[in-house]
Amino acid sequence: MKGRQERLLLGALGVVVAFGGCEAVSRAGLVRRSYLPPASEVVARAVELAGDSVFLEGIAATLRAWALGLALAVAIAVPVGLVLGSVPVVDAAVRAIVEFLRPLPSVALIPLVSLLLGSGTETKVALVTYASVWPILFNTIYGLGETDPLAKDTLRVFGFGRLAVLLRVELPGTAPFIAAGIRISAAVALILAVATEILAGFGEGLGIFIAQAGLATDGTRDVLAGVVWAGALGLVINGVLVWGERRLFPWTPERRGVG
Repeated sequence: MKGRQERLLLGALGVVVAFGGCEAVSRAGLVRRSYLPPASEVVARAVELAGDSVFLEGIAATLRAWALGLALAVAIAVPVGLVLGSVPVVDAAVRAIVEFLRPLPSVALIPLVSLLLGSGTETKVALVTYASVWPILFNTIYGLGETDPLAKDTLRVFGFGRLAVLLRVELPGTAPFIAAGIRISAAVALILAVATEILAGFGEGLGIFIAQAGLATDGTRDVLAGVVWAGALGLVINGVLVWGERRLFPWTPERRGVG
């Protein structure tokens, strides 16, 4: 608990220092305000946007694409990861395909997917799903490899079959790794959702707001306010997932260390 409080205090201190630095640089005239407005004005604009129903609808559109893409990634990556991690023959057969697809940057696929699916929610969901699959998939495979072999052997000695071992030992043991993969993918998914909207340039969403503000004559403040919202959403999502991990998996070594 003490270590957690120290990290929170250090994080708050970092935010205050960054805020004060940006405010001082802008107020002192070291950088033109059209390039870097005062941080106080940016934060004030971000707060003001909370009362804009059109902006909030865009936030909701981005979060819908984020949630759908992340849910699809979990539905795909967890079963596939369990199969690849528990059946070496299948893993060897598809390893080349996985290693070929994994390095492809999701952002580079935006033009192709937009051409095939248009520029609506389908494109965002497809790209978010593709980008989010990999951390969950590899965490699932790694988690299976870390499962206690003694527990698996014990169940086999007592006559339990392969499926029973998977459900009773391997899946519970892998669950913390899957949760960590989901937390990583949640951040990736939000980045991809906003980036896809920015590159699309039309429609609705947080990225659309940022892209349109960037084209305005004096839109830097709105751009930065949109970035503040994106960062705040990412912070909240990560905080909720970390809280969920602590509640669901208190027995893991890192959680015991925190306690």
